[in-house]
Amino acid sequence: MGVMAGSRIRVIPLADESLGVRSMSLYVETDVVNILLDAGVSLAPKRYGLPPHPLEFKALKEARNRILSYSKKADIITISHYHLDHYTPGYTSWYEWSTPEMFREIYSDKVVLAKDISSKINFNQRRRGFALRRELERIGSKLVFVDEKEYEVGDVKVGSSTPFPHGPEGTKLGYVLIITVSYHDEKIVYAPDVQGPVSDKALRYITSKDPTLIIVGGPPLYLSGTKLSEKHVSKGLNNLKFLIKKYNLILSHHLLRDINWKRAFNKEELQCVKLYSDFHGTNSCLLEANRKLLYEAKPPSEDFLKWIANVKHRREEPPPLS
Repeated sequence: MGVMAGSRIRVIPLADESLGVRSMSLYVETDVVNILLDAGVSLAPKRYGLPPHPLEFKALKEARNRILSYSKKADIITISHYHLDHYTPGYTSWYEWSTPEMFREIYSDKVVLAKDISSKINFNQRRRGFALRRELERIGSKLVFVDEKEYEVGDVKVGSSTPFPHGPEGTKLGYVLIITVSYHDEKIVYAPDVQGPVSDKALRYITSKDPTLIIVGGPPLYLSGTKLSEKHVSKGLNNLKFLIKKYNLILSHHLLRDINWKRAFNKEELQCVKLYSDFHGTNSCLLEANRKLLYEAKPPSEDFLKWIANVKHRREEPPPLS
């Protein structure tokens, strides 16, 4: 299921849009230390005016189980920013398939390398970050804020960038960290939610690392002209295509929420692109992008529709998926 980023570093994609959920969770394996990048997974509460389809919840549960499984092997877990598809909250939420027990299972006694909650962060993420810090302290995790810092275990270095914008400069969505895992002459660069990147500063940072492998979140084509300007989407796409031509790259996240994402690339570019689903031996499973079609082709059961309409049930009980 994994891919070698050279001879020393192996990466195992765990969850993202090509596997039916919102996430960029990735496991990094070396003979020195194992790292779980962004142990979060989530579903969009609404898309096309519709709540998630039962098949999305099934994919969510499967993704959560993969994250739980690999967290047992991990020594370090990262949090690039405080959106719920990038970390596991300490409360019950079936849109993240999370419970307090799962939170403890993932983070207990781990080193957690995270985005600083005191600077370059918006209000909502700061609030989540403070709540998460309290929960991590209760379960004995070692929380380290790593903005512009490097954490070393033997010959393996886990380095973090300065915070870069979650998309274009000045975005209200806040900032994210770009994580680099280095082991001798091999480097993987993990660039979540940079949306291409849109930012030229983020692009220069990524290329300055001379990476063996890049894992990057693409631009949100589905938001072009609405929540994000066409100019910024085009900029993110052009920067992404530059990276595709120059580097070994795995494409993930926002771009794959558009049912027609492949139309943005030519044949040669598509041949160079790898998705998380490729490493699972399956075709991409863009459930969110196909939500409207799923409701038409496979209408949910009455029990599911009652559950999704009842806020109390949604908080207390998992969805009926049988």
